[in-house]
Amino acid sequence: MSEPTTRCLGATLTDSGVEFAVYSRHAEQIDLCLFDAEGHKEIARLPLTRDGDEHRLFVKDAREGARYGLRAHGAYDPDHGLWFDPSKLLVDPYARELDRPFRYDPRLGVFGADTQDLMPKAIVSRDVAVKPAKPLFQPGGLIYEIAVKSFTMLHPDVPAKQRGTLGALAHPSIIAHLRCLQVDAVELMPITAWIDERHLPPLGLTNGWGYNPVAFMALDPRLAPGGMKELRETVEALHAEGIAVILDLVFNHTGESDRQGPTLSLRGLDNPTYFRHLPDQPGTLVNDTGTGNTVACDQPATRKLIIDSLRHFVRNAGIDGFRFDLATVLGRNGKGFDPESMTLRTMLADEVLQDRVMIAEPWDIGPGGYQLGNFPTPFLEWNDRARDDLRRFWRCDAGIGDLATVLAGSSSIFGRDGRAQTRTVNFLAAHDGFTLMDLVSCENKHNEANGENNRDGHNENFSWNNGVEGKTDDPSIQRKRRADIEAMLSTLFATRGSIMLTAGDEGGRSQQGNNNAYCQDNAITWMDWKVLDEELIGHTAWLAGLRRRFTAFGDMDFFHGDGDVLWFSGAGTPMAVPDWEAPKAAVLGMALKTQDHATNRATRLAIVFNRASDERAVTLPAAESGGWSLLTATGENAAGAQITVPARSVAFLLEN
Repeated sequence: MSEPTTRCLGATLTDSGVEFAVYSRHAEQIDLCLFDAEGHKEIARLPLTRDGDEHRLFVKDAREGARYGLRAHGAYDPDHGLWFDPSKLLVDPYARELDRPFRYDPRLGVFGADTQDLMPKAIVSRDVAVKPAKPLFQPGGLIYEIAVKSFTMLHPDVPAKQRGTLGALAHPSIIAHLRCLQVDAVELMPITAWIDERHLPPLGLTNGWGYNPVAFMALDPRLAPGGMKELRETVEALHAEGIAVILDLVFNHTGESDRQGPTLSLRGLDNPTYFRHLPDQPGTLVNDTGTGNTVACDQPATRKLIIDSLRHFVRNAGIDGFRFDLATVLGRNGKGFDPESMTLRTMLADEVLQDRVMIAEPWDIGPGGYQLGNFPTPFLEWNDRARDDLRRFWRCDAGIGDLATVLAGSSSIFGRDGRAQTRTVNFLAAHDGFTLMDLVSCENKHNEANGENNRDGHNENFSWNNGVEGKTDDPSIQRKRRADIEAMLSTLFATRGSIMLTAGDEGGRSQQGNNNAYCQDNAITWMDWKVLDEELIGHTAWLAGLRRRFTAFGDMDFFHGDGDVLWFSGAGTPMAVPDWEAPKAAVLGMALKTQDHATNRATRLAIVFNRASDERAVTLPAAESGGWSLLTATGENAAGAQITVPARSVAFLLEN
């Protein structure tokens, strides 16, 4: 049973059968296990033929839809990094579709215990290979972060059978919400197949976020029961509305975890190749991720798997870009992080990937893991310093200079090597941490439901509660919280660079103070559309409209100092050193040169930030032509030389 090889890895369909191929340098033998249509009964076990470090077999008359798994033979010696155990059925790293989700079971980690009945089976599928269009998202736009199930599970308009799936994102009511917010791209939290951490089942909890992957290409059947076709059709529906799709992918670790973890795929096939170990202790996994293992992204076989996975999503679904979880791992080698690593350079140079949007979460917990500002162009980077500085400004324990730095695109971080443009992705809240409502409602985290006695999650959130911890019916406190959220959203939307909003923050979604809700696949994280604050949503939509109307916000260039920005004090005078250094200063104004798409003319936009607990009279800088008009969600109103800015608010003014 032979045919000229395609040199691809995984299961490759031909006119007369399927070629199966898997990489393993250290395995002595790899077997292909074929199963019946239900994936329960093994119908054939065939040895693959070694071809260098690849193991291959052409199976004549095998067809699309065939179910299969792998077994690897070799030494079982964990102290030397070897985990070969032919009793373990393994998922092909190149699997494109699985017949069921992963379910944790202790037997998955027990040597000699057969796991055939516990494991998903890979399904032979056909590449569609659509020609990807130019990415819709451009740096400077609005990214909307979505956990697919949490976002759609309770939407009243989505059919019950479709809730919690990728297909729900294409529902007209969901798209209408995205269009209301003028979203430029949705960023989907992990949708590839994952497994629960082993401590969760005894607690009655499940991983609802998906940041514990096993298969890098296969979609999780819980989110995508229609497989790649469902993703492709959802992307097409969003593209038709001008909305790009960015996938949040996890290449830094796998759900096989530490030495006590399950053997599911990469560990059982070639642990020394795919995972990083201490140089003098081959049995000790490096834990730069906090999850028990770290993928060795500098290994050629691993690099190929990563690049092929990215190409798979672009070619088969038209994905516009990617956000990389703990992205520092992608650039690590034995000596630390290298921004010019072969893996990063290959991603940026690949002919299929070179025009895609690339976003780094620029840190991990390993030595030298914090690399904000150090990723190569054109990577955009999550800016957690901007997040913290914006929070601390409105909590009144950071100076106005820190606010100005963020508003200007964080040149101190992204311009320190002489670059002329920012690569920042500014955000106030993300999936990991407090929601925006909880940020202004809780001084402390409340993670008791996670079963770890509130030890998990970040302790310093730069949050405040406006007088009462947690939920309250006090209307005065509710008004304060809404005002704070509106002010922070206004600030975020006024920053230069790309911005990100987490789904639900535009409507006051709460997670009951839980700032590490990865294991709450329930009402704590499911967005209750019926209780969202429509007034707050309206405010967010208005801000999105301003951001699209005026070019100054999405501009990625740093300010040049030629009058493109004027920083002014509450007295209307240009900011001087004493003004910047005043620790209790409450007011900051900036006037920006901008193009107004509504009138197609050059003009100036003034923005005034007042974090004081009382209203402030602010003198506006002299208008170059006419005067100023106050912009509100209900229209434009003429403003005099001085305006009153309400407590804890942001005012936008347009030069006439």
